[in-house]
Amino acid sequence: MKLIHLSDLHLGKRIYEYSMLEEQDYILQQILQIVDAEQPDGLILAGDIYDKPIPPAEAVQLFDAFLVQLAERKLEVYIISGNHDSPERIAFGARLMDGSGIHLSPVYCGEVVPFSWEDEFGTVRIYLLPFLKPAQVRRYFGDGISSYTEAVSAAISNMEIDPDERNVLVTHQFVTGAARTESEEILVGGSENIDASVFAPFDYVALGHLHAPQQCGAQHIRYCGTPLKYSFSEAKDQKSLTVVELLEKGRVVCRTVALIPKHDLVELRGSYAELTRKAFYENTSWQEDYTHVTLTDEEDIPDAMGKLRTIYHRLMKLDYDNRRTRTNQEIHGAAAPEAKSPLELFAEFYALQNNQPLSDAQTAYLTELIAHTWEGEA
Repeated sequence: MKLIHLSDLHLGKRIYEYSMLEEQDYILQQILQIVDAEQPDGLILAGDIYDKPIPPAEAVQLFDAFLVQLAERKLEVYIISGNHDSPERIAFGARLMDGSGIHLSPVYCGEVVPFSWEDEFGTVRIYLLPFLKPAQVRRYFGDGISSYTEAVSAAISNMEIDPDERNVLVTHQFVTGAARTESEEILVGGSENIDASVFAPFDYVALGHLHAPQQCGAQHIRYCGTPLKYSFSEAKDQKSLTVVELLEKGRVVCRTVALIPKHDLVELRGSYAELTRKAFYENTSWQEDYTHVTLTDEEDIPDAMGKLRTIYHRLMKLDYDNRRTRTNQEIHGAAAPEAKSPLELFAEFYALQNNQPLSDAQTAYLTELIAHTWEGEA
């Protein structure tokens, strides 16, 4: 059995003020081209279909069109909800869609009924386990469940798994030791971590949640990653989908197929003069890519964002890296804000904004200005 493993589409996502819908439409069409080339038996979507529990209408329409095109290819499609999704909305119409080969995970109710597939090596059973929190599992298996590992372990131990068959789990959790990126939600103290040992009964575990493609301790426990870059921490990543072939029991072959975005996320660094020199950006795609620019000029460039956008049309983020920004001074408040003078409050604010204190000349000017202002109010 050949499966394509996808996750974390995050349809409807915005990065800074930019909607990613056009980019997502483009990459979904590319995925369909790969499906046509690979001719898999099924496709897995391991959660975070949408970026928000109540997605915008355009995101729902995009996903609807994608599902229709998958169904037209007579694929078996297995979909679960992730932590960004509403499980009730993802589950809507599941029983009707089953007949079209689109299988949606129901809201977790204490049991998981697998889907079965027959091939030349026997039976493959696919279990759909949506994103779970301990409270959801305690409802069915008692108050002794407090951690995410205990919750997922309880859910799996209550599945009827035949160890002689090939078993696939589709789930959306954070496995301890996996690498995060900036675009993922993180719970305080890593409380959502689960141990990979809970997946022992499965021949392949199709994970969603983390955005970098990676395996977790073993080749058959795998995050496929996002199909698009959703933060500049991913700028150097190569996005891909995972192709999984389940052969005889105990033999699983995984490989990746690269995904190429319509517009990339890139980071550029240099002085304003360097970055605006035509020789720097010509013969590149940077003018149309989503960019993060770091200027190294010691003085701020007036309206730098506006000026740079005349060259880098999708400039998302602008930073400076110079002596001022590298100065890391701690600010110690000697008293509560209400006990501080206007000059002290402004001096702290200035230092926070500029990573350096007021100069003597600035302090003298502000002292005079504040005195004049307060006298005028008296």
